[in-house]
Amino acid sequence: MAKGTYISENLTQSQIDLMLLLDEYEMDIFTLQELKDLSSGEYDDINELVENLVHKKILSRIERGKYCRSSFRDEKVIGTKLVEDGAIAYWSALNLHGLTEQFPNTIFIQTTKVKPHKEVFGVSYQFVKITPAKRTGIIKDGYGNHSYAITDVEKTIVDCFDLPQHSGGYAELIRAFYSAKLSSEKMIEYSKAIKNLAAIKRMGYLAEFLEKKGMKSFIRFAKAQLTQTYNPLDPLSQDDGKYHGEWKLKLNISESTILAIVNKQY
Repeated sequence: MAKGTYISENLTQSQIDLMLLLDEYEMDIFTLQELKDLSSGEYDDINELVENLVHKKILSRIERGKYCRSSFRDEKVIGTKLVEDGAIAYWSALNLHGLTEQFPNTIFIQTTKVKPHKEVFGVSYQFVKITPAKRTGIIKDGYGNHSYAITDVEKTIVDCFDLPQHSGGYAELIRAFYSAKLSSEKMIEYSKAIKNLAAIKRMGYLAEFLEKKGMKSFIRFAKAQLTQTYNPLDPLSQDDGKYHGEWKLKLNISESTILAIVNKQY
C-alpha cells in the first residue's frame, strides 16, 4: 500500500490519521515512544491503535515497542534500531565499505549494551558488546528516517583485528587491510581506544610488510607499543611458524602466503 493511500472501509478514522501522521514525518520505522511524542497525546490508547494496524498488516512489529511499515525491510536500519547505540560493524561493515565481496549471513551490530542474538523478518542479528571507551569512529549513512550508524573504514579494520572472529576469516581481513585506504591518524586514535596490543602489533607488521602508503606514523606508533611477548600473526590458527624478532610475532601465516592472499591467489 502506497503512503497516503488508505482504504477507509478497512481502517478507522483514528488509524487513518495515525498513518497520515507517519506520512507527514516520513517515518517508516519508529518506536512507540517516538510516536507518542509526535502525536502529543492526541490518542487515548496509541498502543492498541498500533497493534490493530499490525493485525491489519499495515504495520509490522520489530520487537516490543518498535515498529515499521509492513513494506519496510531495510536490515541495516532495523538492526541499528534494535539496540539504543547500535552500529553496523565488523564483517557487515567490511562488506558495506566494499572491502570484502563476501556477504555475512548474520548482520553484526556493535553496542555497549547486552543483547542476545535475534532474528527479525528472517534476518539474523548478532550483537557484539564493547566497552564505552571503544565506541568511536561511528558515522551515519543513509538519510532521514532511513539513516543508520556504521563504523568508518579505519574503525572497521581496527575492530576486526581486535575481534577477528567477527571478521569473516583472517585471509579476508588481510585482503581488506591491504585494499583499504587508511588514515594513520585515525588508525592510531582507534588503536588507542581498543587497547589491544597484539592487534596493534599485527596491523603494524602488515602495514610495514605490505608497504601501505601513508602508514609510516602508524607503524612508528605500533613499534612503540611492542613488548617482549610473542603473539601469533593469526590468532585463529595454530600457534606455530617462524619467529619475527622485530615485531615479536610468530608468523603462523608465512610471508609468501600473505602475498598470495593480497594478490588473490589464495
